[in-house]
Amino acid sequence: MSKTNGNVLMDKLVSLCKRRGFIFQSSEIYGGLTSCWDYGPLGVELKREVKNRWWHDVVTSREDVVGMDASILMHPKVWEASGHVANFHDPLIDCRQCQARFRADKAPHYFQCPECKLEFRVFDGLIEVKKELANYFPDLYARDVNTYAGSPCPRCGHNLVLLKKTCPNCGSVDLSPARQFNLMFKTHFGPSEDTASEVYLRPETAQGIFVNFDNVISTSRLKLPFGIGQIGKAFRNEITTGNFIFRSREFEQMELEYFVRPEESQKWYEYWVQERFNWYIKLGIRAENLRLRPHSQDELAHYARGCTDVEYKFPFGWSELEGIADRQTFDLDQHINASGKKLTYFDPETNAHLVPAVVESSAGVDRTILTVLADAYWEDTEHDRTVLRLNPALAPIKVAVFPLVNREGMPEIAANIFHDLKKYMAAFYDDSGSIGRRYRRQDEAGTPYAITVDSQTLQDGTVTLRERDSLLQIRLPKERLLSELKARLEPH
Repeated sequence: MSKTNGNVLMDKLVSLCKRRGFIFQSSEIYGGLTSCWDYGPLGVELKREVKNRWWHDVVTSREDVVGMDASILMHPKVWEASGHVANFHDPLIDCRQCQARFRADKAPHYFQCPECKLEFRVFDGLIEVKKELANYFPDLYARDVNTYAGSPCPRCGHNLVLLKKTCPNCGSVDLSPARQFNLMFKTHFGPSEDTASEVYLRPETAQGIFVNFDNVISTSRLKLPFGIGQIGKAFRNEITTGNFIFRSREFEQMELEYFVRPEESQKWYEYWVQERFNWYIKLGIRAENLRLRPHSQDELAHYARGCTDVEYKFPFGWSELEGIADRQTFDLDQHINASGKKLTYFDPETNAHLVPAVVESSAGVDRTILTVLADAYWEDTEHDRTVLRLNPALAPIKVAVFPLVNREGMPEIAANIFHDLKKYMAAFYDDSGSIGRRYRRQDEAGTPYAITVDSQTLQDGTVTLRERDSLLQIRLPKERLLSELKARLEPH
């Protein structure tokens, strides 16, 4: 997929999200607030379905995981102990030509073959080439950017060289040296605004779990291995935002910290990598658009023994959806040293206290929503319609109910069916416009089923049940609708 095609698809997805009430630009009537987004009537339902599915699969359906909900505002020493105050930085570069400001790793790499003079830029893992050179790059997502330097030129075989980095906005090479920029938002706690009152909006939910480690095990009587899960808002003053809701300054995380005996961390790390990958497939994401990418040694944090990203092939390229990391005992050790508290587990097997290692699974709610929407988007040219092929269990509206025409008692029958179904599932009633137009509105909203009351209903009490993707229609007695829909909507 070319960068242009990817941009077109993203534009169509953003337009659909606004048109159908999934996602709006924050504060739009005042010009909007960059990289902040509001979830509309359909978006909030989709978001709730995703979070409920994660909570069920990771927390409540398991015997070894409990949940919690920590405060967004925490003592400043939490972030000092965790290393965020000293180390939570991104290298920031300014373009002297157009005054754009961006992360150093977002500066496109400019490559050239010194023999045949083939030139191209690599930006966010996507190659930008002229049309006449496109044949040399059949898979634009094939390699990591670092692998191009020194690799054979696809045209003549000579080794490629990295010439320079360029501005992603204007292409200029007149860039400032990188400087460090802390990503945490500061605010003030209490009535005064001196430095003693400074606190941070949390950049992750995980630290709320670590500082409550002793509280949770003393009240839950958990035995190793066990996990603590949490869903909540986090905030990062990102230098480079964009790609719709993929990277924003306010976002929501679904995080699991799974505590294990240190000698068993590798086993559980491998378990959770596969478990989390499989979860997205169960969510309805196509397997060919997912991959696992283990981090290389030079990517790993100094305390991590291993880290693997679940990546999705977004319209703008392969990007991280979730990270699973073997963090060893680093986090609890840091808080033990900083607080002086004994955040340990008493092991009845050895009759001694130990500091557990932790395997972390950190997923973004908003990135999951974008993945679900992008993967479901389908332009059905054969039937001249745009469809969101959402997993029925995730769909914001499960069933739409229509009277074929607004006469002969059809609206009253349809309204009764709607009110009966609404007690058990998200239903929608629509009697406006042609039946074809009503179907297409619901196809675009991702509604998996539609019920139509027509003249035959008046004769024998049956209605039409239409399936979104296949367009298959069957007739059912009104009395069987609820049981039929419940069976079809049951998560698989």
